[in-house]
Amino acid sequence: MLSRMKRDAKIDLLQLFRTANIGPITCRLMLQRYGSAAKALAAIPELSRRGGRQLKPADRQRAMDELDQLEEQGGQLLCLGSDDYPEVLTHFDDAPPVLSVLGHASLLQQKMLAIVGARNASLNACKMTEKFSAELGMADFVIVSGMARGIDRAAHQGGLVSGTVAVLAGGVDVIYPPENKDIYKELTQSVCVISEMPLATKPAPRLFPVRNRIIASLARGCLVMEAAERSGSLITAREALGRGAEVMAIPGSPMDPRATGCNSLISQGTAHLVQGVDDILTILQENSGYEPDRPLGPFSIVSEAAASDENEVKKAPNCLLENLSYDPISVDELIRWCHVSAMAMAAALLELELAGRVQRHHGSRVSLIIDFE
Repeated sequence: MLSRMKRDAKIDLLQLFRTANIGPITCRLMLQRYGSAAKALAAIPELSRRGGRQLKPADRQRAMDELDQLEEQGGQLLCLGSDDYPEVLTHFDDAPPVLSVLGHASLLQQKMLAIVGARNASLNACKMTEKFSAELGMADFVIVSGMARGIDRAAHQGGLVSGTVAVLAGGVDVIYPPENKDIYKELTQSVCVISEMPLATKPAPRLFPVRNRIIASLARGCLVMEAAERSGSLITAREALGRGAEVMAIPGSPMDPRATGCNSLISQGTAHLVQGVDDILTILQENSGYEPDRPLGPFSIVSEAAASDENEVKKAPNCLLENLSYDPISVDELIRWCHVSAMAMAAALLELELAGRVQRHHGSRVSLIIDFE
């Protein structure tokens, strides 16, 4: 770990992560392979050419301007590899390489509980959420949520005094929804707002699941207050469960569609039924030895020249493209099916992803990209 990352290194990392086709997993793997973001940036054109499409690094001046603008707004950039980066996120292969932060970044080092739920939540659910959030804060939990309407807003409202973190789907400087302007100001001044997206990015449907994975990764528990059967809240809850966190839900009336998601989680055994803060604290205490899953898989990041057989290196890309589909599959399965080494597979995946032909998913899985031409 670096005590504090130098400015040039921050710009290098920001430029690497803002490059097209480079997601969090690939960014991390390139850092491991090349030892620095600067060296990874230099390798991009040749690697992508081998994958079938030329790719240039993101514009460096834009990365410099983004960092300048963030700092002008009183924010800071937390970078993977620096000791001010949230330790809990480092356990996950899809941890964001950079996080823009407005407010008190120290909250990100404390134990957190996620509270999620319906945007059109009932008044009773919002009041209960605010109460639970405040009481959990008194028990030394920082409340993390997504600053949406309804339950998210109530969760942040209850955590303003003790500590709360808002994870945004857009840029850290973009207030969404607009009616949360008042609480956004309080969050940025007295607690914490974070995002991995570039400044000025407007929220879009595809960005909310990306945001939700950060909420799920930060929290050692996820409480669903009120949610419909098909909702982003349930996606966040299942994401948290897959990352080793405890999932809890408040039961509701079977006549209320806003409660069907919570009731379903409970009936399926996916979530603990809780009715009060004492229930939540008991469950979390029983899980006091919480350790996030570390799904790093078989991504050995080595030079393709180090593969045991040069023919494997040439064989792996074609075998990948022939056997991949648009549904994610584990890299382990591909290695076994293609009869190539993990090293050859890692080299092929990197080249094809930079060329925009495949994409990585959490848990060492990959798939084809649907819109590749």
